[in-house]
Amino acid sequence: MNNEKNDMPKYPQSYWLKEKQHQYQSLEGNTKTDVVIIGAGITGITSAYLLAKEGLKVILLDAGEVLAGTTGHTTAKVTAQHGLIYDELIEHFGIEQARLYYEAQADAAKMIEKEAANINCDFSNESSFIYATNDQYSEKLTFEYDAYKRLGITGQLRDSIPFSIPTTGVLEMNNQAQFHPVKYLEGILKRFIDLGGTVFEHTTVVDIEEGKQPVVITNEGHRILCKYVVMASHSPFLKWKGLYFSRLLPERSYVIAIEGDDDFKGNMYYCANNPVRSIRATTSEETGKKLILIGGEGHKTGKGINTYQHYEALQAFSNEVFGKKPITFRWSAQDLTTLDKIPYIGPITSDENNIFVATGYRKWGMTNGTAAGILLKDLITEQHTPYQELFTPSRFHANPSIKNFITYNADVAGQLIKGKLEPEFKHPEDLANNEGGLVKVDGKRRGCYRDDDGQLHIVDTTCTHLGCETEWNAGDRTWDCPCHGSRFSYDGEVVEGPATEPLTKLD
Repeated sequence: MNNEKNDMPKYPQSYWLKEKQHQYQSLEGNTKTDVVIIGAGITGITSAYLLAKEGLKVILLDAGEVLAGTTGHTTAKVTAQHGLIYDELIEHFGIEQARLYYEAQADAAKMIEKEAANINCDFSNESSFIYATNDQYSEKLTFEYDAYKRLGITGQLRDSIPFSIPTTGVLEMNNQAQFHPVKYLEGILKRFIDLGGTVFEHTTVVDIEEGKQPVVITNEGHRILCKYVVMASHSPFLKWKGLYFSRLLPERSYVIAIEGDDDFKGNMYYCANNPVRSIRATTSEETGKKLILIGGEGHKTGKGINTYQHYEALQAFSNEVFGKKPITFRWSAQDLTTLDKIPYIGPITSDENNIFVATGYRKWGMTNGTAAGILLKDLITEQHTPYQELFTPSRFHANPSIKNFITYNADVAGQLIKGKLEPEFKHPEDLANNEGGLVKVDGKRRGCYRDDDGQLHIVDTTCTHLGCETEWNAGDRTWDCPCHGSRFSYDGEVVEGPATEPLTKLD
């Protein structure tokens, strides 16, 4: 892997996070509040702000840094065009439920536009396009357009997009938007703090004591007494509560950023068929030139080819469509998909009324995360909402949930068994600088990474969530669990849940 030859940044970094402005202290003692929100991404920040506006006392926590999770690694499309979804929703759940899904996304987009009006966050109204490159998917686009008409969604079929990509069909959704997600949410955070809200970073929650007044417990043993808890931590971390690990499929996807020409026509683009590609542009603050973001290459976490090759595939696509240009940023993201493709937002179980969860946005987190914040505010303040039944985590639809549940969990079982078999090991002395892999230490499977200074970092590769074996992610220098999506840094620290405990470090 030759980063310089490929003109690829050596390490992943999100463009949105390159100049994040604010840092916050960690929790250092016991306290109490009305609401504790766990996870400071778009869901956590939005719900915290809306609840504070209702007069509640709110504490917002994050295990790492605010906005450094999935929200900081998005492509930041503010759109209700979530792939080919509406024809499928009508088929499985009926036209009224499909309409509610769309209206929830539209309400979220309206809130973002309203709040962004006084925040310098590069907000712009754009059209969103889905395009197909084969006849099978052009037919699906026609079905999707019929669904638009039935649901009253403004859009139209087109013949082409303004790139050298041969298309067999294009579907436009009008009046969508894009923005700089970190600038926007830092503005919302300021408003939250001005309303009396409190933010703590580097504060990992490991347990919640249930009861009329739940108690949130951190890894440092600090306790927060509250009335309500919102788990907006991307992946629910309570192992057995609601069995979310068995009902969420973790997937990774990749983004590269290139300097583009000033004649980029704007708008947002998404290829419906494989290989999936996402295209949008923003303006680089450093150069003032267009920065084109190209995304895609989704796959199940912890499985597949050497992850660096996904970046190379996006680079090859970029070279073909936009000409050979240097890649200025590269990064990856992880998101979760529910059994029926509709997020889980609401009480964590059917018999809970003060612990809530929001997860499963299927890579469309800007509107889904905002919709979750609005719904959680309504549920906690006991205001009427038409969306409660649609998003309730306790639902179970026979079609397609049963099929997806069996398929996903059979795969998890297979990964658990596979991970315990004898893999191909490397010798630590054979690892080059900035290379990782599986090794044997005293006859046991271990993970080893050699950093740029030649120092070895060795960990027990067994995931601390439910005991699956993690795999090396060369593109992002992490240990990723193929069972439930937990991710750890090369020296074992938790990067992504549901795991809350680090991998064991070894000398």
